[in-house]
Amino acid sequence: MKYLVVVESPAKAKTIKTFLGKDYEVIASYGHLRDLPKSSFGIKVEDKNFIPEYRVPKDSSKIVKQIKDLAKKAETIYLATDEDREGEAIAYHIACAIKKDPESLPRIVFHEITKSAIQNAIENPRTLDMDKVNAQQARRLLDRIVGYSLSPLLASKIQKGLSAGRVQSSALKIIIDREKEITSFKPIEYWLITANFENVESTLVEYKNKAIKKLDISSGDQAKEIENTILKENFKVESIVFKDKTSRSPAPYMTSSLQQSASSSLGFSPKKTMVLAQKLYEGVKTPSGTMGVITYMRTDSLNLSSESISKARELIDNNYGSKYLPTKPKYYTTKAKGAQEAHEAIRPTVLDFTPEIALKFLEKDAWKLYNLIYTRFLASQMNDAKFQSQNIIFSSPNAKFKANGRKLVFDGFYKVYSSVTEDKLLPDLEENKKASMDKLELKQNFTEPPPRFSEAALIKTLESEGIGRPSTYAPTISTLEARKYIEIDKKRILPTEIASTVIGMLEEHFSQIVNSSFTSNIEEQFDKIAYEKEDWKKVLYEFYAPFKEQVQDGKKNIVSLKKLIPTGEDCPECKEPLITRTGRFGEFVGCSAYPKCKYIKKDKKSRPEPEKAGIDCPKCEKPLVKRISKRGPFLGCSGFPKCKFIAPLKALELSCKKCNYPMIITTKEKQECPKCGDINKNEVKDK
Repeated sequence: MKYLVVVESPAKAKTIKTFLGKDYEVIASYGHLRDLPKSSFGIKVEDKNFIPEYRVPKDSSKIVKQIKDLAKKAETIYLATDEDREGEAIAYHIACAIKKDPESLPRIVFHEITKSAIQNAIENPRTLDMDKVNAQQARRLLDRIVGYSLSPLLASKIQKGLSAGRVQSSALKIIIDREKEITSFKPIEYWLITANFENVESTLVEYKNKAIKKLDISSGDQAKEIENTILKENFKVESIVFKDKTSRSPAPYMTSSLQQSASSSLGFSPKKTMVLAQKLYEGVKTPSGTMGVITYMRTDSLNLSSESISKARELIDNNYGSKYLPTKPKYYTTKAKGAQEAHEAIRPTVLDFTPEIALKFLEKDAWKLYNLIYTRFLASQMNDAKFQSQNIIFSSPNAKFKANGRKLVFDGFYKVYSSVTEDKLLPDLEENKKASMDKLELKQNFTEPPPRFSEAALIKTLESEGIGRPSTYAPTISTLEARKYIEIDKKRILPTEIASTVIGMLEEHFSQIVNSSFTSNIEEQFDKIAYEKEDWKKVLYEFYAPFKEQVQDGKKNIVSLKKLIPTGEDCPECKEPLITRTGRFGEFVGCSAYPKCKYIKKDKKSRPEPEKAGIDCPKCEKPLVKRISKRGPFLGCSGFPKCKFIAPLKALELSCKKCNYPMIITTKEKQECPKCGDINKNEVKDK
């Protein structure tokens, strides 16, 4: 082995290994090898200097040793992580973890995992981009500052288990604001008047020389008055207008548009879409062997390489004919804030791997996503579709009705992408000819509140507001759901009650954290660090100094929102008043002397009774129940807190050889029966 190539994922490593010779070893870091510690703040702040205290987590120590050992044998070590800020930072931390100078190691990048792309990257290495590393580092530290400052504050003022974050809280406020709109919405009555002339359905658009808009007819009486007038009048065909219209070919996908399209057309969650896209990018089986079949899937760019456009145009010309091929190649730019145009859009890497061929190699959902990406890319380089619209105006002395029709003249990109709705053809009529009315209908309607966000709609809003980046959209929604801030029901996002409480407090005392403009401006600052050499520590300090004062002020002055409502009863164990509290599982009644007295009232207002395990406690013989802690499920005595016996849940799968008691406490050295004390050393496997 002469060369060592370090990537993030094992799937990516496996694919790249197939493209390189025996002189190359490819190994995966499994993501970040170093990060801020989980159990402490992990940032030293000295004057205006920020010193991150990076650590190698225990679960990464083994892989660090493996990379170190391979690095000692290699003449050259290539850092081959993804080409974005996160990938640049991972490469930096890999070098630091194996005690190498990050800027001395060759950095190779590629947008697709194909043989030609990898070989080209090896032949054209660059140095690590420390500006991008610092931009990612600034984001990581700022998010740690926000999270470690606000989460304990929320716990002390509202309830335990809550969190806040720069991106997640801004996203949550958008959801809460929409819910407020829905709650405060008051429906407005309006009426539509339609008529059929010569079997053509039309809508009233003008009455007594005044254009009729949606809400203009506001009552049944008003509608009836108009009806009475219309029924007395004769109508004619006033005008027939034809117009040529164009439906433009769609841009190729970037992360946000792919997630939105996969959600609306395939029913995939953003998380599922990204998992499938990751597999397609890192490598799947094809007729030519294992390779990545799409370009990098975390991108906010619509750029396409000249080579890919050229190949697409050749395929379109050969397969569909010259009438589908534009005179010039089509190029696209994104309107997304802070988009990195140096990257590419999401496209297939090899057009010969058609959806028809892919069907034999990809599992069902992966194929659906690949087909979506493939056809969208082809469509982006095809001619626009052409329609002919037709409008007919039926008029009387006091009223005008309008009928609309449409006919597809040239299908263009629809030949490969999406389906076209059926033509709505209007009959051949002549202007100034009498038109007989077949039917007149009055229909009462009410305006509707804005809809709750779907995941796709929320991502579109986050993108337009400049909140987060392509890599954060799906994780942000997953975090909000995991924190019980939102529920997703029938593909719609509903905020929970606790989410409203959290956002209410943040709005009042930390308005910048939930302000989309502030969050977007911070992203722009990160962009300046990455591309304009802005001082990352200066950016951090400008945020940190006033924010720290806000947090200190909040600790003193924010009124606790914890529900401590007296019930009028006394604790049966210590005689102190009982109160209603709010915990991780909702409201319950407990002793006001907690933690000195841990009594919890077991009634309908309390949390649900824990499930019984079917065996008794070996110490007090009360039933054992299944409980859940932060570390996971376990067995505990129902007599708690008087009896504090606990055991692993897996103990139910074991039994004592001597007394057959269905539980054994497992330690590192032995398995001991809690009932008879018998010890079975190394005889009972840890299941």
